[in-house]
This record gives sequence, structure tokens and C-alpha cells, in this order.
Amino acid sequence: MVGGSRVAVLVEGHSDRAAVLTVAARLGRDLDAAGVAVVPMGGATNIGHFASVLGPRGLGLRLAGLCDEHEDGDFRHGLTMAGLDCDDVGSGLERLGFFVCVADLEDELIRALGVAATEDVIASQGESRRLETFRKQPAQQGRPADAQLRRFMGTRSGAKERYASALASALDPARLPPPLAGLLAGLAL
Repeated sequence: MVGGSRVAVLVEGHSDRAAVLTVAARLGRDLDAAGVAVVPMGGATNIGHFASVLGPRGLGLRLAGLCDEHEDGDFRHGLTMAGLDCDDVGSGLERLGFFVCVADLEDELIRALGVAATEDVIASQGESRRLETFRKQPAQQGRPADAQLRRFMGTRSGAKERYASALASALDPARLPPPLAGLLAGLAL
């Protein structure tokens, strides 16, 4: 939904959208009814296009969103090209309503839940055995458990989106990852 929206939350992909919508619903917030469209962009490098079309020089929607730390520069450049001022290096993105995830949103969700609770979510999806097999692969040997879990969630088509929603459903609303909490608080519905 974009038509009829007053705010566009720009996220990199469908898994990020699933997590945002799931957490909002758990908090009793209907983003669609509040005029907030969560828009997956198909990657961080598309920020300039989406910000130009949806933002102040396009449809005039208020923009907000999430990005990964290593794509901070792409976001700053794209938002600047779309007419937004994000020159303040320390807080420019947050001031505009964009919040930065350390590695990615899945990493933030895993950290907020912890390894054991994330493994419980995987078990609830009927994939404990597949995770065990995955962890035996040579490339996974010696990697931290949280890194293994994050990689595991991206090994099958559609799995990242499914796990983003499942992890977000398992979160204690009082312990949301800071970028997600900041985003939702900034929407002030």
C-alpha cells in the first residue's frame, strides 16, 4: 500500500517488512490503518529511487526506514539526492527517521532473543535437524553460533522472510532491538 499513505517506511527486503509488520501488530499497531506503508526496496542501493519517488520531491510522503550498517553510505547518498539533509554524520539518519542495524535486521533479532531462544524458534519451524546438519558443514566450523543462525536463515528461498516474522513473534515487546524500537517509536501512531 502506498496510495493513501502518509508515511513510507523503506526497508531493504521482504524479510525486513515482515519483521516490522509483525512487531507492530504485536504492539497493537495497524500500520496500514495509520497510513504507514512498509515498502521493500529490493536492496539498499535502490534507496535513491524510492526516496525520490515517494519523498519530498515525489509523492511528498514522510520517509522512515531501516538500513544495515555497511549500507549507511548508500542510504545517506540516496536520501541526500532525494532532497533530504542527512549531513549530520552522528545522528543525521536517525533524525530523519532511519535506523541502522549492525549487520542486518535478522542479526538484531537474534541478538535480542539470544541464541537459545532463536534455536527454539527454528525448532518450532520443524528445522532443528536441518540446522544440526548445517552446523556440521566445514564452512560453519568455528563460527559463532549467532553467525551460524543468521546464515542458516538465508539458505532457502523464502526462509529469511518466514524467520523474520517468526523471530519477531517470539520477541518480548519490552526488549525490541534498538533500530526496530526507534523506528516504531518515531512513527508515533
